[in-house]
Amino acid sequence: MAALVLTGLWGAGIYAGHANGHLRFLDRLEATLTDWRTQVRGVQVPPDLVTIVAIDDTVVKRGGSYPLPRADLARVVDTIVQFKPKVVAIDLLLVDRSAAIGDATLANTLATGPMVLAAAAIFPSASETVEPSSNGPLAVLPQAERFLLPLPAFADHADVGVVNVATGQSGSPLSVPMLFRTADKVELSFPLRVASRALDKPLTIAPDHLMLGDRAVPTDTDFALPITYYGPRRTIRTVSAQSIFDGTLNRAAIENRIVVIGAAVAGGGDFYPTPFDSLMPGVEVVSTAITHLVAGDGIVRDRKVRIADALTAILLPMLLVGLLAWRRSAPGLMAAAAVMIAWGGLNLFAFTHGVWLNAATTLAAAVPPVVVFAGMQLWVGGRRTQYFADKSRSLAQFQAPAVQEWLARDPDFLSRPVRQDAAVVFIDLSGFTAFSEKIDPDQLQDLLRTFHALIDKAAVDCDGLITGFLGDGAMILFGLPRAMPDDAARALRCAINLHRRVESWIAALPPAIGGRLGFKIGAHFGPIVASRLGESHQHITATGDTVNVASRLMEVAAQNEARLALTDTLLDAADFQGDPDGILTGPLLTQVRGRSGVVTVWFWRDRNAPSQTAARAEMID
Repeated sequence: MAALVLTGLWGAGIYAGHANGHLRFLDRLEATLTDWRTQVRGVQVPPDLVTIVAIDDTVVKRGGSYPLPRADLARVVDTIVQFKPKVVAIDLLLVDRSAAIGDATLANTLATGPMVLAAAAIFPSASETVEPSSNGPLAVLPQAERFLLPLPAFADHADVGVVNVATGQSGSPLSVPMLFRTADKVELSFPLRVASRALDKPLTIAPDHLMLGDRAVPTDTDFALPITYYGPRRTIRTVSAQSIFDGTLNRAAIENRIVVIGAAVAGGGDFYPTPFDSLMPGVEVVSTAITHLVAGDGIVRDRKVRIADALTAILLPMLLVGLLAWRRSAPGLMAAAAVMIAWGGLNLFAFTHGVWLNAATTLAAAVPPVVVFAGMQLWVGGRRTQYFADKSRSLAQFQAPAVQEWLARDPDFLSRPVRQDAAVVFIDLSGFTAFSEKIDPDQLQDLLRTFHALIDKAAVDCDGLITGFLGDGAMILFGLPRAMPDDAARALRCAINLHRRVESWIAALPPAIGGRLGFKIGAHFGPIVASRLGESHQHITATGDTVNVASRLMEVAAQNEARLALTDTLLDAADFQGDPDGILTGPLLTQVRGRSGVVTVWFWRDRNAPSQTAARAEMID
């Protein structure tokens, strides 16, 4: 009896601790189990309600700039409006002024149809906070420091919704907040604005759910909408915005549909890991939430489900321990295992049919008491207890080894964004896009594979981290897993080695190939924000002005008939004293695209290399 009482108290304590924001490792375990359950459920065909118009790599490469100029965006919106959609939702932050003509054109276009624009909630720290003294159902809302709203010229012609999503411990968005608040006001989320406008239904905020007209929208305890993904990227109907510029947009993809315009540019940063796709565009995450709201097919994790979780966390461990105490033999162990398997099957069945029962909390509540009780029986029971204990260890398998491995590592490594100094090197082939249109695909793959291997070798030799291959280019980071005094020096050495190796590689290619290719490298040093995406497969990313400058330096190099552009900041941090085999020219005070400040740039050339006239024939992808 005492064992049952202690087990019940343990289960209640585990649930209460997790519900109150403690035991964060259970969130990681739950995210992993949720991904697994989603994959077991499989890819599903989404309700055909939403069309994503993607501003993708094709648009950027042909237009030559990102973000998309306002005049071009106005053309996209105007074409869509002419095809009579239910609503046009623009998942782009229109918060900065651009060319006056472009802004005016876009403002006039927004007035021609039903529009919803994206805003962003700015939080005072990496975690969303709630005022403990607040009262009423809205007290649980994520409290923002302020809202980043579209320019008034745009907002005057459209509804506005906050576009933030809530990522779990794995980095995967598991829910989308429906309401946000600051100290003095409450804002609706972007998906909720879009759904309300598309359905033309009034929104009502009830104490524990939302109402769209007369239909209840079940939400979590903080008015967040749990989401479950239909499949990998482009499972929701997606068309490229380039089809608008080409005049090939299909009217049937737009008419009487919800149209969401958003970015899907590789390297743009707005990507998330999901169970079906390691990098899903944020616009498709938002579109998933919109589809759930309009179709009513979202997964349920509301107050009633939370009550069921609490009861399961208390009663299931008590049942398992009771079975072990009642039949201190193989039948008792088999009965407990059967109950655990039945619970696992029921949990999976509920998930695949639209009810999200927590698995991690139940495992944490059930496994330790069962293991402890079995161990005590082993200690006092002799040979029969030994047999029983051997069987009971199988229950420990329900606790995923990944949790133990994770706790053995540093749990804080990039679990939240980290600000630090780092060196960034970008490299990109020139002329590759035009060349790739005329070369055999197999030969093209071999060429890229060799180029990537060359970059990988140069990065490894200098202890750099390749954060991603961007088609015919790459980004290399120096400063992780922790900043080192020689980060800048190693980055400089890597950039020079890349210059020499790529130059030699291109020179060794057949003239018909090598004569059409060039390359450009940019390297910079300064503060970055490093973060981690993914769980079992980690994706390291760095953002910030330093990354942007390093990337734009490739353009500066090409504009000045050079192949390697370095900032004085990098040279100073590397304590560069000169290179007998290289020529350093400069300085050049210049602006880089997308940045108002001036950058001091130096250009490095190989003293022993042949003339770099090929650089003058730069072909920008």
